[in-house]
Amino acid sequence: MEAVLAHLRGAIERGEYPVGQKLPSESALGKEFEVSRSVVREALRGLQALGLTVSKTGKGTFVTATGPVENPTFGTYSARDLFEVRRHVEIPVAGYAAVRRSTDDLDLLGHLVERMDLETDNTAWVALDSLFHITIAQASGNPVFGKVIEEIRDALARQSSFLNQLGDRRTRSNTEHREIVTAIASGSEADAIAAMTSHLEHVENALTTIVRPSHTTHQNKDD
Repeated sequence: MEAVLAHLRGAIERGEYPVGQKLPSESALGKEFEVSRSVVREALRGLQALGLTVSKTGKGTFVTATGPVENPTFGTYSARDLFEVRRHVEIPVAGYAAVRRSTDDLDLLGHLVERMDLETDNTAWVALDSLFHITIAQASGNPVFGKVIEEIRDALARQSSFLNQLGDRRTRSNTEHREIVTAIASGSEADAIAAMTSHLEHVENALTTIVRPSHTTHQNKDD
């Protein structure tokens, strides 16, 4: 999928598929790259998330831009929507979870990070990732937080899959998730807030790097 997406993105950015042109059909692309239609479909979703194409039901996929948008959309919400909400919700939530979590919450979080370390299927990993963040929200002891994360769950999953496919985020995310769990288990509100803040900053930096490869931040340099 990554290879198909990279090839199509490069072709669009080089002008081989100009704005307004229809891309080859899923079956044609599948034959060209010798992959299944499901792989092609995922690659096309990636192009759409980048703002390079639009899919028209019954007509196909059309090029809409020669470069990615700075604020890609994941389902109902944009990346900016998600980051703003996550900063104001998930960071304090991690702090609450550190002081309110139960033994069952810690057991579930520990189980989830272990499964994510071992998981090789991207779709399954993304599902576990969503459950991980929902579990932290539930561990805060405030059911409203859980409802908020549930509301953006689909968009978070789409963004997570996008970052894994284009930014190779899984290994780093697994490490960051373990750091969050360790901080929550320690009972330190400050440490949990710091760990979640670091995680979200790395996620945002990864997305920025994908959308604007030449863009470099101080955080990227530190990485």
